[in-house]
Amino acid sequence: MRKLWLVFAQTATVTLAILFAVSTLRPDIMPWSANRSQVVTIREAAPVKDVQAERWLSYNDAVSRATPAVVNVFTSKDVRAPHHPFMDDPFFRRFFGDQIPNDAAKQSSLGSGVIVSAEGYILTNHHVVEQADQIEIALSDGRHAPARLVGADPETDLAVLKSDLGDVPAIAFGTADGVRVGDVVLAIGNPFGVGQTVTMGIVSALGRTHLGINTFENFIQTDAAINPGNSGGALVDASGNLIGINTAIYSRSGGSQGIGFAIPESVAKQVLQQIVARGTVTRGWIGVEAQDISRELADSFGLETVNGALIAGLQRGGPAERAGVKPGDILTQVGERPVKDVASMLNLVAALEPGTTAKLSLLRNQSAVTVQVSVAKRPKAAP
Repeated sequence: MRKLWLVFAQTATVTLAILFAVSTLRPDIMPWSANRSQVVTIREAAPVKDVQAERWLSYNDAVSRATPAVVNVFTSKDVRAPHHPFMDDPFFRRFFGDQIPNDAAKQSSLGSGVIVSAEGYILTNHHVVEQADQIEIALSDGRHAPARLVGADPETDLAVLKSDLGDVPAIAFGTADGVRVGDVVLAIGNPFGVGQTVTMGIVSALGRTHLGINTFENFIQTDAAINPGNSGGALVDASGNLIGINTAIYSRSGGSQGIGFAIPESVAKQVLQQIVARGTVTRGWIGVEAQDISRELADSFGLETVNGALIAGLQRGGPAERAGVKPGDILTQVGERPVKDVASMLNLVAALEPGTTAKLSLLRNQSAVTVQVSVAKRPKAAP
């Protein structure tokens, strides 16, 4: 009996060992594995308890406030082929008759604009409406109306239109001075004529100059997608307030490559107010030719920094010459505001009121000099 029990115990032990090895190494061949279900752990989204607390995830409120004031701008102009002198020759007309050449054609362009007052004033780019014979605007609510050009400022590429449509929504102006690099911005316009479109990005840089786009440059740079047709449209902050007028893109292909430029609302507001009041923009002028200070020039003049503008030439009999400014002087301040480079000097001088007197701070032979200059009116730029 004892021998039989010993055989049973050994057999059971070997069988359990085999089952353990098989279940460990090949569990899929075990008979009970076919009934075992796979378990998938899914992470469920937490329920939204407070809808208002989650609204920051969307810019719908900002878009809803801004888009009604952004319009599509349609322009057209007559383009005529040159009149051939043979058409006035009797001999030619005898054989070919009174043929009227099809020299009349319509050239159309498309852009955007922003309604900036309840009176129907619209800001857009000068290049959008330049030489246009007819201008029409289309609102986001489907209304269309003709618009007339009130005035333009090619030196900032801004123009003001007026529509008598009545009952139009006006955008709220933000504060471009409070804009910071990294702030979220929205670009609203009509790219490629597909209809009103909103794109999002951030402010990439501020105070961009030396781009060769306008005479007076102080651009907000953004990576919000800006494409052809967006010109004249709105750049707004995350609250839907206007902080700039989209004006240009950096592109090698004609499409957006993540570098767009907008005119700050502060500049746009000044141009708007002057054009509405006077029909034109008046800027200060002192009659100097200046150049930026390179590191080599700074070393040669014994300067610690490259800030300032080197006076390279003077308008004979101009305000600066009469005030005692000399070639070789370095302009460091206009009034109490420092001059960083030629671009900042142009902006500071342009902001002066013609007929007033302004203080210029200069460096002459490493000595500080101050002169009082009578500000004149800036001559109109050559077309």
